[in-house]
Amino acid sequence: MSGHPTVQLPVGFRAAGVTAGLKASGTPDLALVVNDGPDRHAAAVFTTNRVEAAPVTWSRQVVADGRVDAVVLNSGGANACTGAQGFLDTHRTAEHVAEVLGVSAADVVVCSTGLIGELLPMDRVLTGVDAAATALSAEGHEAAAVAIKTTDTVHKVSTYGGAGWSVSGMAKGAGMLAPALATMLVVVTTDAVVEQTDLDAALRAATSVSFDRIDSDACMSTNDTVVVLASGASGVSVERDELTESLIAVCSDLARQLIADAEGAAHDVAIEVVGAASTDDALEVARSVARNNLFKCAIFGNDPNWGRVLAAVGTTKAAFDPTTLDVTMNGVQVCRAGGVGEDRSLVDLAPREVHVLVDLHAGHEAATIWTNDLTHDYVHENSAYST
Repeated sequence: MSGHPTVQLPVGFRAAGVTAGLKASGTPDLALVVNDGPDRHAAAVFTTNRVEAAPVTWSRQVVADGRVDAVVLNSGGANACTGAQGFLDTHRTAEHVAEVLGVSAADVVVCSTGLIGELLPMDRVLTGVDAAATALSAEGHEAAAVAIKTTDTVHKVSTYGGAGWSVSGMAKGAGMLAPALATMLVVVTTDAVVEQTDLDAALRAATSVSFDRIDSDACMSTNDTVVVLASGASGVSVERDELTESLIAVCSDLARQLIADAEGAAHDVAIEVVGAASTDDALEVARSVARNNLFKCAIFGNDPNWGRVLAAVGTTKAAFDPTTLDVTMNGVQVCRAGGVGEDRSLVDLAPREVHVLVDLHAGHEAATIWTNDLTHDYVHENSAYST
């Protein structure tokens, strides 16, 4: 993200970002990330949307054996809802990357982002792959992160340093952020020596408490992909717990960057639910508030309308007694025991970050969902997206 020090790739990786002419803006739009080994372990999670893009269908098959040599990503077109031709185009992209790099197409993950329902200009994609392969370097992480932006205003990178090993990540996404991931593509790389089964478990643990807990607008993408690659090039063996901790750190940082760049948003809003009977209850309540358009409009207007929070909580199946609910907004308990608390005029919603605390008084579990407010700019940006 802007202001970050440059985030380098771990040892054993090269990357590039180039302009292939897929975006009318003429900005970079094709990225390549290559694992030079010695290990080529990989794991990935994908959107759960039943309408999935061709690159997702292809990449699910690629990662099934736990090996990935390269990831190719394009912005400027999602290649979703493009039928048999769209899948053939994804396959052809993987074949071309494989040919240029001297690897197998079955080990090339393909990711696409942009408008749904448009075929990609394959001549430009393939020429772009050639250019990216030529530009590959150990210093190419930031260039690759820039090339996968769509409506993002900044590129998003993060890093975690272990003792003699590291993890780095890049992400794109600025809207349609919803559970089961977001409208996002994420590539995480590490030079740690890890078992593939540990890599898979660590990634799933990390995404469940990071990307799965940001919910910009309750809309689920067709293209979401989060892939992690391990080169083992540091020579340092890392246990599953430490690996999980590192992936949680990088994924959580990237998730917050996604929310901070959500289309047209004026506030980043944390909905923290405590006193829940179960984590599932806490998540259901937090999501119900995060997805409530009336609540989101109130936050945009700097209006601490806690009644909208209670009304959203009441639509859930979570265990609670309505007469014991407490709601605190930016440190002021505006609702106490299901009724009036402190004077709502004491709440200052001017800062970018807003914290809403809901206490269900029904147990000891808790969860936080990050969302953003609903603004004029959000409506404008998404009404003009295809033009």
